[in-house]
Amino acid sequence: MVRFRSWPGRRGSLVLAVVAPVALCAALVPVRGSVANTNAALLLVLVVVAVAIAGHRVAGLLSAVSAALSFDFFLTRPYEQLQIVTRADVETTVLLLLVAAAVTEIAHWGRREQALAGRQAGYLDGMQAAAETVAGGGTSPSELIDRVNAQMVTALGVAKCRFDYGSGLGYPRMEHDGRVLRDHQVLDVESAGLPTDKETELLVESGGTFGGRFLFTALPGTRPSRSQRLVAIALANLVGAALTTYRAGEHHRS
Repeated sequence: MVRFRSWPGRRGSLVLAVVAPVALCAALVPVRGSVANTNAALLLVLVVVAVAIAGHRVAGLLSAVSAALSFDFFLTRPYEQLQIVTRADVETTVLLLLVAAAVTEIAHWGRREQALAGRQAGYLDGMQAAAETVAGGGTSPSELIDRVNAQMVTALGVAKCRFDYGSGLGYPRMEHDGRVLRDHQVLDVESAGLPTDKETELLVESGGTFGGRFLFTALPGTRPSRSQRLVAIALANLVGAALTTYRAGEHHRS
């Protein structure tokens, strides 16, 4: 989903979506007798493409409808009426609407895939940074946990993440296969979101030894995908391995 910084910007894109096709058709009125309607329809598709790329899904669809109605009103006989008398103009209008709507959906899909690719790259960067920290040594467990807490917030989109060395009962739990359980029931996280009335825990274990847990505070509408949850689990596993290594080193020194 594409988000806007302010409502005025969103309103402006909606206004442009309606006005741009109308303005183009009005500009073509003086030459509508000499410009083929198919050519005019192609120009309108270009306008819709521009709106769909620059704006958002609703603006693109609104522009498609505006283009079809403007084409009918200004460029088909009888002029200045929402009525079409020739089969060719009916077909052109319908095709204009369908193509413009399809272009909008393609643009929306492209933006969504681009955003997903960017998020996945960020998750991988976070995992790589954590792995390099663990492999390099010289970092205390508290420093590593602080870094991973921040990466967990980014990976899952939660409001807050903290680490607790203790255990507790009654918490929703993110299992290491990506499922989220509450009272032994699997939650549909991608539909209903993470619980908001209580923190969700992710246990940190290594070699069967409990090392602590991450606790996530979620806001309403926080719906991490399974791939996002698996990234968080991988980060927790890195922390578990680091804690085991650190404790083994402490035991050896003592």
